[in-house]
Amino acid sequence: MNKKIDVVALGELLIDFTGSGDSSQGNPLFEANPGGAPCNVLSMLQNLGNDTAFIGKVGDDFFGRLLAERISKQGISTKGLTFDKEIHTTLAFVNKLPNGDRDFSFYRKPGADMMLSIDDVLANRALIESADVFHFGTLSMTDETVRTATELAVDIAKKAGCLISFDPNYRAPLWESEEKALKAIEYGLSNCDILKISDNEVELVTGISDIQAGAEKIKRDFGISLVFATLGPNGSMALYKDMVVKKEGYLNPDTIETTGAGDTFCACAIDYVHKKGINSLTKEELFECLDFANAAASIITTRKGALSVMPSKEEVEAFLVRFGKK
Repeated sequence: MNKKIDVVALGELLIDFTGSGDSSQGNPLFEANPGGAPCNVLSMLQNLGNDTAFIGKVGDDFFGRLLAERISKQGISTKGLTFDKEIHTTLAFVNKLPNGDRDFSFYRKPGADMMLSIDDVLANRALIESADVFHFGTLSMTDETVRTATELAVDIAKKAGCLISFDPNYRAPLWESEEKALKAIEYGLSNCDILKISDNEVELVTGISDIQAGAEKIKRDFGISLVFATLGPNGSMALYKDMVVKKEGYLNPDTIETTGAGDTFCACAIDYVHKKGINSLTKEELFECLDFANAAASIITTRKGALSVMPSKEEVEAFLVRFGKK
């Protein structure tokens, strides 16, 4: 079968309500930003010139229709998006903490994204099989129905020869227990070619606080071809064959929130590997990949939300001309 789509992603699509100060009456105001890690990744991939498609479920409600319209506007194919007539679109309220980190409150018991079923995946088998890269995370594995759908999609993608990309995107409030979350993360680690994982997730999986040592253990134990570990404001590293390549981050004085930074980085990493191939990357190429991804992630921290405001390739290149340390 001829490959027709660069990247297909499966998972959650939701509304991130981000704080926007207080009203004249002193009440907190929240802005409804389209979100959900898989579509954030696809949005940036679109900006980098890829053809993308999303498989997921939203409610047949105002927010669901808003999300469908927004991802379509970004150029992401909605062929695999379905609407649930019974269950509402998932909502997340994002509260910025004094240290710049985020606290999430989810309205998802249940949420429409959890209703994605095996039948929905089978209806989109041809879409998955037409992809070069298949990307997923663990939020589509928190509950039985969507977990079995996700595992089926991964199985279809692997059999079709897709490159498998995985980002755990661990959100503690959405899991019954840490044990169940770890089981889902380990499934992803066992089935991916490209892993994007954050420093706190490395420590969660391995119990090792030295992120390089933890990432090396994950790469070795699960036989992953290419591991990208992100270190928040401290940058990122790539582990490939016997190489470990590191790049410091771009501390941005205009940072207002970090929502979407990891997804932006992930998209840039997928794009680079998709274009260069995964079999013979050099140290210089990995450094170039990290530099571009760090810069793009730095830019998104200056904007509210992620999906609708991803930087263009030209913006990232201009940023690197100004601040890049080659």
